Amino acid sequence: MTSFRFLFSNGVVLQGSEAPPVATFLETHPGAYTTTRSHNNASSILFWDRHMKRLTQSVKPSWVDSIPWEPAIRTLVDDSMRKVLPTALNERIEGEELTITVLLSVNLEYLGESDGVVDVERVEEALDVHVYVGSYVPHEFGVPENGANLAVVGRGRDIAAAKYSDWVRCRKSLEKLRPPSVTELLLSNNGDQILEGCVTNFFVVCRKDNNEAKETSVPDSKSTYSFELQTAPISDGVLTGVIRQLVIEACSSNGISFREVAPTWSSNEIWEEAFVTSSLRILEHVNTICIPSIWNLLNSKTWSEISWNKKSFKDAPGLISSIVQKDIMEKAVAEAFPIGYFI
Repeated sequence: MTSFRFLFSNGVVLQGSEAPPVATFLETHPGAYTTTRSHNNASSILFWDRHMKRLTQSVKPSWVDSIPWEPAIRTLVDDSMRKVLPTALNERIEGEELTITVLLSVNLEYLGESDGVVDVERVEEALDVHVYVGSYVPHEFGVPENGANLAVVGRGRDIAAAKYSDWVRCRKSLEKLRPPSVTELLLSNNGDQILEGCVTNFFVVCRKDNNEAKETSVPDSKSTYSFELQTAPISDGVLTGVIRQLVIEACSSNGISFREVAPTWSSNEIWEEAFVTSSLRILEHVNTICIPSIWNLLNSKTWSEISWNKKSFKDAPGLISSIVQKDIMEKAVAEAFPIGYFI
């Protein structure tokens, strides 16, 4: 498979070695950003309208009238996408998808603050738009070896209301704690309540206790009523991920019990399944989770000096993970945004 990258920034398209790795780009360019990818052999973009809505909300000053704000952003982003996507599509080969990262920064001093009403032209002049496109080969869902291996290693975000590029710098400090086989790092403020991943949202499927599922003395592995899906609430400081919201919608439409509460490691004996979500991975089942046996030693150690406790999931992905995945992918088709719009 090939690997390529293109960056449209300040009116210029950079490609190959001229374009820095996406993490380096985000580290050096402050602003709010969102990342998604193409789908179905690069014929559409996953949940594009949802991503643009979240990005718009992330950068809009509270005092600015919202009427011209979103149209101005969409116009600028659309123009930038038209500059870079055709070239990237020409480099893509069969089996590859495109990753798309849009970063916005706002010059608030230029924008000024008056009566809260700002015309479109002024908004456009106050915004910088950068579009980064790379290649991506999605993993097939349901293949056991494609599951995630997780490690709980550090504290949650200080600001999680939106995806800001400064988080990329912050999470680099956690890399010394990543065991070699781990594919994603999880965050916790106390070593028990698990919040989210560095680049994902985290979900656990728990067995209901006997009082909640008293119709059956033994949990039925083929019934959704025996389980509850848990993820940390936004009020705990987790990111309002696009796929996170789609998981909530999938639970509602499939009769799956759902509760916004941080999963606790101390109750991991009732965890039946776990998965992480992101706009690139969509839903990825979890094979293993490890956590330091002594949390307060975390800041002074590297991964090899830490004693780890481990939780493994057999026969993953499970029932709930599979139902949610199927529902999200059906919505991906229903909400497909044609990539040809930018060509």
